[in-house]
Amino acid sequence: MKIRFAEKSDIEILFTYDKHIRITELESSVSLGRVIAAENNGTLLGWLRWNLFWDNTPFMNSLFILDQYRSCGYGRKMVAFWEKQMKTKGYGLVMTSSLSNEAAQHFYRKLNYVDSGALLLPEEPLEIIFVKKL
Repeated sequence: MKIRFAEKSDIEILFTYDKHIRITELESSVSLGRVIAAENNGTLLGWLRWNLFWDNTPFMNSLFILDQYRSCGYGRKMVAFWEKQMKTKGYGLVMTSSLSNEAAQHFYRKLNYVDSGALLLPEEPLEIIFVKKL
């Protein structure tokens, strides 16, 4: 498995799977180096997309591993790669979130992310906010 920053040539396949972002935003995120891809022999396994919360704190917007590659440790490796990159860039804290009805919340806690608040939008489950000191 190879973890790398996504490139312009990845946008089409990423957009095929990632329905939570507009194509123009995805293009911008890729050009800013805010999308990480995991692949094996040229086959996409998953991606991690991030941005800056309050313009100064890295926030993992999306971590997605394709179904057939889940529970193989790829997500853990991608998060570790991202955290290392963020620490190298001088950030001391990272954030992410998960809906309270998603299993991802347990994954983040296993990676030492700490519950630090929540957001409740109309007609949505509670969104749990997590932080981790690097």
